[in-house]
Parts: sequence; structure tokens; C-alpha cells
Amino acid sequence: MLRTLTTLLVFQLLGESISYGLHAPIPGPVFGMALLFVYLLLRQGEAERMKDTAQELLRHLSLLFVPAGVGVMLYADRVREEWMPIVVSIVLSTALTLVVTAATVARVHRWIETRDAKRGGEDAP
Repeated sequence: MLRTLTTLLVFQLLGESISYGLHAPIPGPVFGMALLFVYLLLRQGEAERMKDTAQELLRHLSLLFVPAGVGVMLYADRVREEWMPIVVSIVLSTALTLVVTAATVARVHRWIETRDAKRGGEDAP
């Protein structure tokens, strides 16, 4: 468990460092997750080793939202002043996410059907 937590924190640190160093508008955790994804693709079996710790973190995920909730409460006046842009951005980003997800699922479904059609009866016993 300690090794997995260390690995996750190292990628978090790398992501934060890249974001800070590049002055990027992308948050550090996004860079860190991308790097972790590449790492897991390159190191076969590493994802399986990290599985138990990741499952345990997911069980307590709600605790990780407490700081964000406190931040919203801290800036409640600002949220009250700028509620319209916040609501519009949430609605538009949710709609865009749904459209992109649906398009991706449809495309992958077509790709799988095409692949299976090209294989023909290869998988048949």
C-alpha cells in the first residue's frame, strides 16, 4: 500500500511541477494522471499491483471532496455574485461531455462491428 501511495504522490508531484513550470492553464493533477496512464501502459502488471490500494482510496473518495466544499463555502459571496456564468459553464460542459461521450461510444461500436465483420468466422469454434 505504501509503495502505491508513493507512486501516486510522485505522479501528482510531477504533474504539479509540469503545470507550474510551463505556466499551463491545465491543473497539475491532469498532467499527473496522464503521466500515470502512460506509466501503467508501459509497465505491464503495475495496474494490478495498484488495484487494492486504488479500491481503498475509492471507498473513501467522498472525504477528498471536503476541501472543495470548504472552498465553495469560503467564497460563497463570490459564487452568489457570479452564479450565472457558473451555471452556464456547468450546463454547457455537461452537454458537451454527453455529446462527446455518445459520439465516442458510437464510433467505437462501429469500429468493433467492422473489426468483427472483417474477421468473419475466425472466432467461431
